[in-house]
Amino acid sequence: MSFRILVTDPLSEQGLAQLYAASDLEIVQEIGVSKEKLVEIIGDFDALLVRSQTKVTEEIIKAGSNLQVIGRAGVGVDNIDVRAATKAGVLVINAPDGNTITTAEFTFAMMLALARHIPQAHAKLKDGVWDRNRFVGVELRGKHLSILGLGRIGAEVAKRAQAFGMHVTAYDPYLTPTRAEKLGIKAATLEEAIRTADFLTVHTPLSKETHHLISDEQFHMMKPGVRILNCARGGIIDEGALARALEQGIVAGAALDVYEQEPAVGQPLLAFPQVISTPHLGASTEEAQVNVAVDVAQGVVDLLHGRSYPHTVNLPSLAPEQRAILEPFSNLGEVLGSFAAQLFRGGVHRVTIQYEGEPTQHATDPISRSTLRGILSRYYREEVHLISVALIAEEMGIEVTETKLPPHGGYTNVIRVTLTGANEEVTVAGTVLKGHGMRIIQIDHYPVDITPSSAMLMTWHRDRPGIIGRVGSVLGLAGINIASMQVGRAIEGGEALMLMAVDRSVSDESVQAIRDAADMERVAYIELPIA
Repeated sequence: MSFRILVTDPLSEQGLAQLYAASDLEIVQEIGVSKEKLVEIIGDFDALLVRSQTKVTEEIIKAGSNLQVIGRAGVGVDNIDVRAATKAGVLVINAPDGNTITTAEFTFAMMLALARHIPQAHAKLKDGVWDRNRFVGVELRGKHLSILGLGRIGAEVAKRAQAFGMHVTAYDPYLTPTRAEKLGIKAATLEEAIRTADFLTVHTPLSKETHHLISDEQFHMMKPGVRILNCARGGIIDEGALARALEQGIVAGAALDVYEQEPAVGQPLLAFPQVISTPHLGASTEEAQVNVAVDVAQGVVDLLHGRSYPHTVNLPSLAPEQRAILEPFSNLGEVLGSFAAQLFRGGVHRVTIQYEGEPTQHATDPISRSTLRGILSRYYREEVHLISVALIAEEMGIEVTETKLPPHGGYTNVIRVTLTGANEEVTVAGTVLKGHGMRIIQIDHYPVDITPSSAMLMTWHRDRPGIIGRVGSVLGLAGINIASMQVGRAIEGGEALMLMAVDRSVSDESVQAIRDAADMERVAYIELPIA
């Protein structure tokens, strides 16, 4: 049996060689093909290989009647409709390891350039000025480097910093003491990492939680003279706040490779002489371009020949009868995982997923993967896919445990998710009721019974009259309707919680108004992955 592979973006010769080496593959290159022509011809191919130029839309995927694999020679898959591919049973693969070293090296090059004013001195000399006194720099040795986000790239930056004699501190929600000790670094809270830094570099994905992770409040915590680097994603650092910190002398210099809006020509930060800037070059090396092309080409070959590939973005579609059984539990698991993660306020060290009753009769791995995606997506929304969640959890040092029990307590099926950290534990449980969908039935030691919605509000308070009315008044003034509500309490007059499904999102101002009006111990607004 032979396979046909369509390549629509330029790939390195080494990557193409991986394809041509297989005797049963026919390779067709249509570089820069139009969307209309791609829709017309894609049905004749078993695999599609792209970089970032080709936009693989739902229309293209639907036209690919023989399509088995879409390979992206790079990390991001923003140009591929992964949901449509998954629905069509098409595997999507990428090459996340290909640019790890390249980006880490680039970050360190920027750090050295920032410390020694190399770009500024170079430009001055090119202008014919010999000025040694203006460009006195600082050594890296003995300085405190804080790394925000300790994934693959952050860990490689830490290794290089240690070789230069720097003291490395890292903040990552999933960094465990065991992993920190193994890497020879200090684990810290976000505030601790910010306050102690002489140099600070960010290596998190861009998500709701990390957007403007560094803003005015954080800059005012920093040592005067701190130096800032962003070679990860534009938007993690608030660019307006960075400009103010530079003007105030809090930040001595910044090195930026990424920006909130790209191309960044005319970006106000470029006018600061103490800012060095590059046009998103972090992954731009010959080696990285070769590595990602070779990796993804080999992945396409392996998958077409029935072998596994570790960087599959989605999962192969289940048989219809399996999907019908597992999909409701997988959906419930993702909702419970997301709910628990948003209640949890520290770093997760252990995840326990307990199955009771009906789920124990089936393979629970798809359910557990969905549950982990719900948990990890709080911080890794751009990167978390079903096939990679176990690997991400392992890399973050999170212990994942499954337990299976017979049904008890009146429900034929229960999924219970417990997150455990150094000083905190959160448990959320739910069930699937035939004909009625999923229900949340437990939060910590409180029994509840409520249908989860995409927007939910939860409060912790003392059980006393008038609480519900005060909360309702604040939401009413904000034009927010309560769809359903549950109140749980241990004893009359004791600790209690209130869980509400609301019709639309709740602003931070409304959350604070509820906290103030009802004298709440805690108020949390929760968004759940429910269509």
